[in-house]
Amino acid sequence: MRYLNKISIMKKYLFLLTIIFLSTKFYAQTESTMKSTIQKIMHEQELAWNKGDIDGFMLAYWNNDSLKFIGKNGIQYGWKNTLENYKKSYPDKATMGELNFTIVSVEQFSENVCYVIGKWDLKREKGDVGGYYTLLWKKIYGKWLIVIDHTS
Repeated sequence: MRYLNKISIMKKYLFLLTIIFLSTKFYAQTESTMKSTIQKIMHEQELAWNKGDIDGFMLAYWNNDSLKFIGKNGIQYGWKNTLENYKKSYPDKATMGELNFTIVSVEQFSENVCYVIGKWDLKREKGDVGGYYTLLWKKIYGKWLIVIDHTS
């Protein structure tokens, strides 16, 4: 009887370990998928920007009045305001230059929230500029979108 109890307990531990292993593996795959998705979206942003397509660049942002963009002029709310500010600040392809993102780190808070820290560089004839960014991404209706952008 004791032998059967030990086997039963061992089966429970094996089952528990299997669940832990599988959930860890699933989370690692989810995190890996999230990181590659974010990298792909940011690469698409670079391509759009470098073609002079600010509207295409903005596809990565949450199209909502609650979008927050924090820059040198303070906090700005809303997708439309952010789009208009980009178009005002970068009125032509020469001003836009050639954008390059360097992702420093990606941290996932949950299945649907992560943040990205990185560096941006603009190469352009009138002088190169660059800085750093922190992006808060949220998965909304199955799509990763930037909900907060703090760029300096």
